[in-house]
Amino acid sequence: MYRFFLFITLFLALSGSLQAQRYTFTHDDTLRGSITPERVWWDLAYYHLQVRIQPTDSTISGSNLIQYKVLKPSQTMQIDLQRPLQVTRIEQDGEELSFRRDGDAFFVTLKKPQQTGKTEQLTVFYQGKPRVAKRPPWDGGFQWTHDAKGQWFIATSCQGLGASAWWPCKDHMYDEPESMLISVTVPESLMDVSNGKLQRVIQNTDGTRTFEWAVSNPINNYGVNVNVGNYVSWSEEYNGEKGPLSLSYYALAGHEAQARKQFPQVKEMLKAFEHWFGPYPFYEDGYKLVEVPYLGMEHQSSVTYGNGFRNGYLGRDLSQTGWGLLWDFIIVHESGHEWYANNITYRDIADMWVHESFTNYSENLFTEYYHGKDAGATYVIGTRRNIRNDKPIIGIYNVNHSGSGDMYYKGGNMLHTIRQLVNDDEKWRGILRGMNKTFYHQTVDGKQIEAYMSQQSGMNLQPVFDQYLRDTRLPTLEYRIKGKTLEYRWTNCVAGFNMPLEVCLDDNGPTQRLKPTTTWQKMATTGKTLTADADYYVLVKEVK
Repeated sequence: MYRFFLFITLFLALSGSLQAQRYTFTHDDTLRGSITPERVWWDLAYYHLQVRIQPTDSTISGSNLIQYKVLKPSQTMQIDLQRPLQVTRIEQDGEELSFRRDGDAFFVTLKKPQQTGKTEQLTVFYQGKPRVAKRPPWDGGFQWTHDAKGQWFIATSCQGLGASAWWPCKDHMYDEPESMLISVTVPESLMDVSNGKLQRVIQNTDGTRTFEWAVSNPINNYGVNVNVGNYVSWSEEYNGEKGPLSLSYYALAGHEAQARKQFPQVKEMLKAFEHWFGPYPFYEDGYKLVEVPYLGMEHQSSVTYGNGFRNGYLGRDLSQTGWGLLWDFIIVHESGHEWYANNITYRDIADMWVHESFTNYSENLFTEYYHGKDAGATYVIGTRRNIRNDKPIIGIYNVNHSGSGDMYYKGGNMLHTIRQLVNDDEKWRGILRGMNKTFYHQTVDGKQIEAYMSQQSGMNLQPVFDQYLRDTRLPTLEYRIKGKTLEYRWTNCVAGFNMPLEVCLDDNGPTQRLKPTTTWQKMATTGKTLTADADYYVLVKEVK
């Protein structure tokens, strides 16, 4: 504990961050959010998760086989499983291993020498009552509900909270298994839908069935899910950029007609997003849309849906422009995460903006694809009313801490603003597609994305990222007109902020690009007023 508090003290002193000083972090936060010595020495290769779901007493039990490559010798491994679940035993090569529990982390003592370059495996057995979701998906866990006919309707959601809320794993986003097998046993009257492709259904002798799902691509831990219900399903094929893509849909039996009417938007989504971002990243695993008892979530190749089979966000337009009522928010937004969250994945939740800012912006691009550039711009500008500017978008690293919810609307508007700076739509599209190719199936730091965008745009975008991601102030262009001279500068901004800006002098005058800095600049003008292009997320203020 002393070493932990010393670490936090040094962190605060060195960072000088006022933001960090508003929070108190615990030993559990460090174990959960950092790449500990007991994590760093081994690299995930494969999981086989087996879980039996018992609805009558809200318990689960099972095991997880963890295959890994040894990066450097060590004899202690960290496995995560959150309270109140219990690890019952851990085995390697048929031998039972000793372990100690430290909060939600289990430290396993390995008997076999761990040699660099070798591939090993162990199996963790567990059981108990998993944490019940309080407000899924935001405050997630296991959700035990019933459908309208009284049948069990069960689902998991665990972003932020972590996959270890319901299964034992290496619960840090920096490391993903290359593939995974998910075996879920449920009462025989029910069906489980998880990630990847269904390999087989086993009829057991105890009144249960086991559904085996194979994931053939790397998968982040919170992207793994189980969805259990009285489902009906149907499939079709989409001819995409990489060829035929298998699409499967799952809805409660009583909702089939509504789902069949709403779910064709999936093909529209795929057409738009393959245009903007490149091929769907998981052709081998297919795409599924699965009804659940909560709003929805971006589980990889198993996108979950609970938007009531209506357009908008629960029937509302988050932009209040009308454009958001022309498409189903959950189908578009949560599917957009297949590119930004599941293909390109943050290493630390402090960089959650990489998932949410780009996916929020994907709503704008979807609108533009079908209704034109002005419609897309109107939509994203309309979402500004939801921005709070309350705290930085980037969270605090190594303690499982995400930043402001402004990562959605402010992040989307930041990207829309950067598009104006690039000022070349095909180049902008190339940056987005190239990003998904460059970081294909990778975990990234936010700084990598920032550097990539600066490099590909040919512009130093660092002051822009610092302003919108790390500061809460909205940059303000101050100006004054003295006779025939315009004076202008940036204020309310980070040091060195020099973002170009399209402005119009007088209401009907031509637009021109200014290059303000934080010091006053001058230019000749015949105009009497100045307005900024609305596509830039800034303020303009006349001063005397």
